[in-house]
Amino acid sequence: MNPTSIIPTATSPNCFTRTPSVNTHPAKTASIHFPHKFTSIFFGLIPERFLSTIPIRPLPIRRGTYTFDRQRREMKIATLQFAPKLGDVEGNIRRANELLQHGKLLGSRGPEAGIEILRPDILVLPELALTGEFNSPVLLLCFPRGVSYADCLLGYNFPSLEAIRPYLEPTGQGASANWARDVAKRYRCKVCVGYPEIETRPGSQDGVNDEQETCYNSLLVVDETGEVLVNYRKTFLYYTDETWAEEGTAERSFKELSFAGSDQGAAAVSRKVATSFGICMDINPYQFKAPFTAWEFANRVLDSKTQLVVLSMAWLTLLSREELEDLADKPDLDTFNYWIQRFIPLLRQRMSHESDVDDAGAVESDKRIILVFANRAGEEEGAEGANLARYAGTSAIIAVKQRAQPLSSEEKASTGAEKAPNGPDEDGAKQETPPMDVKIHCWNLMGAATEGICFADTQEDPRMIFELVKRSG
Repeated sequence: MNPTSIIPTATSPNCFTRTPSVNTHPAKTASIHFPHKFTSIFFGLIPERFLSTIPIRPLPIRRGTYTFDRQRREMKIATLQFAPKLGDVEGNIRRANELLQHGKLLGSRGPEAGIEILRPDILVLPELALTGEFNSPVLLLCFPRGVSYADCLLGYNFPSLEAIRPYLEPTGQGASANWARDVAKRYRCKVCVGYPEIETRPGSQDGVNDEQETCYNSLLVVDETGEVLVNYRKTFLYYTDETWAEEGTAERSFKELSFAGSDQGAAAVSRKVATSFGICMDINPYQFKAPFTAWEFANRVLDSKTQLVVLSMAWLTLLSREELEDLADKPDLDTFNYWIQRFIPLLRQRMSHESDVDDAGAVESDKRIILVFANRAGEEEGAEGANLARYAGTSAIIAVKQRAQPLSSEEKASTGAEKAPNGPDEDGAKQETPPMDVKIHCWNLMGAATEGICFADTQEDPRMIFELVKRSG
């Protein structure tokens, strides 16, 4: 069997090929080459067979041809990628408001629309977005051969509970929550913001037990009226999270969100969207001890019949300051490639949700799951003389799209059945039979050093389409 894989082609062993979104037929294709070294900090644990690029067969993008053949409702999604300053909550709020009002500012080739013009249904900010991030005292810039990622003191966040204490916010309250409510009401959209949470439980009346405090790395979600919908607590802690935060529970990561329809006819009826939430490390193997192919988060997405995945992130890069400046509006493709790798089950297994985020009726053979990667950018000094931490940016809004491919008469004869049993592929994810046509639609992919709004209208054609290829041999 030659399973579908994300691997380089023989003719272009080290490139990421994309099709720009243009209105001409056919579109020209372009290649962006990876640097020779891997830049995402989480590459330290990837088995060799996963260290690969995403080769894309040249696909012309023709306007209006990439929506499925059924009525669609718009879903507008935005993330705010910016570089908050450590501990400067008021300054970070001013900067976030400025970017929301004016669109992309730094690293931009030109002005872009602000949030008031874009009018998203949901806005997603990075992990610990308004407090900034403390990184740990040591930042390694390489992985010595034979040393696992978990052994490396490479990290972010606060080095101790005392360091983060001035910035802790009561559950659903504090500066981050107040800002989220204000923005949600002003722009009539749902807002997701990462913040450091402290939960206080009163002591016993007899004084035997003192007041108890528990801290979490959390994601707050408020609706258009400012009401709290979700308070998700990071489940898989990065090792520097463990210095101050407790683990949350996966049960809190799922919620059906209600979105209003468009103003046209029957589509105006509000709809429920099954949504999964995650924070950065959640998409990695648990404590870097679980098998790389356990796919804990991706499997939960499939099991819960999720339609929309929201990821709030503070993902580091190993790129130098000069390399990030050189990239400017270009994404850190190693990081993007790794994020896709962590959702291999969505490429392998048939999705079972009944309808998509933005459609009015289900077609069994066509399904897609939208993934929102909301990362931060910039460079940051850590507490107590820690080395610099640099963030990968590269926020993206994509969809994994599946279309069932019927077996040919020859294939049916060879298998002796309409559908053969599912079996695991070598990457640990099930392989569906009959095969599926799987593509990754990308509406927006921000630069590594860009600050601004990453936006997608899922009714519009994607800017890029990635098509998987067969593994040779």
